[in-house]
Amino acid sequence: MNSVVQEEQTGCAIASSAAIAGISYEEARKVANSLGIYAADSALWSQTNHIRQLLSKLGIQTGNKEQPFTSWQLLPNCALLSIKWHIEVNS
Repeated sequence: MNSVVQEEQTGCAIASSAAIAGISYEEARKVANSLGIYAADSALWSQTNHIRQLLSKLGIQTGNKEQPFTSWQLLPNCALLSIKWHIEVNS
């Protein structure tokens, strides 16, 4: 898997999807935008259904549900871990 540069400050889901699908950020962004998925939409930052929808459109099968992280050893060969790096409003 090759790395993909995240071209928008909040475009981690698009960049991750692009890397998994083996396409460029711009190609993944176009597909995401056609699905109504935009990196700047803060409503998407904490949900997984949008990245699942994007990956599906890119031909990538995902698991049926989120799984809590328990250990590095139990992760499947391809997994996305969500990390909240930004400070929420007033928190």
